Amino acid sequence: MSTLAFALAATIKHDGRGGVADLLATPAEAAAWLADNQHLVTEVLGRPPAGPESAGGAISGTKLATGVEFLPETRRVGKDEALWRELVEVRRAVRALFARAVAPGAPSKADADRLMDADVAVRAVNRAAERLGARELEWPAGGEPVLRWAGRTDDLIAAVGRSTIEFLTGPDRGRLRACPAARCVKYFLQDDPRQTWCSASCGNRERVNRHYRKRHAG
Repeated sequence: MSTLAFALAATIKHDGRGGVADLLATPAEAAAWLADNQHLVTEVLGRPPAGPESAGGAISGTKLATGVEFLPETRRVGKDEALWRELVEVRRAVRALFARAVAPGAPSKADADRLMDADVAVRAVNRAAERLGARELEWPAGGEPVLRWAGRTDDLIAAVGRSTIEFLTGPDRGRLRACPAARCVKYFLQDDPRQTWCSASCGNRERVNRHYRKRHAG
């Protein structure tokens, strides 16, 4: 299971060498990540991207090999440094709220010492979501009732805001955990009350580390 907000939080990860990797470190990397997670953006919007042009008409959409059309802002983030920085900043808000959600457990070690204030993060997410507009009912004569957006349908940052709100007010928030493994910085959803680690590999590594420390204690 994944959502746009959860996937965005996971763009901060362990680099395999004891440090932290950022999958959004450059605009080009952010565009590549968004291309891989296009389906999560369109899930928030409630329908496929609206037309081949962005709201401003300046950037055309493009087709992937699968036939799925890029959201205009997905392409733009690789060229627009301001949009890239906005995406990175809204990720800060998402991770701050994830850290609050796992309290009193420890948040991810990746940014536990420099988290955005939770109230500031709430306001940032709300401002982002408001840009998307509202859901409205449309029921044409002789047709079926359908859901439509009143407002922009290609706003990437707004989609992140809406996804974050839906995740944190939904049933999965209670399953959110930060992996306590020594070198892991992941958030994960606990599938079983006995699950401690984000993956079997983290659990195995921690058991080996504990065995090593026990043998060499004293």
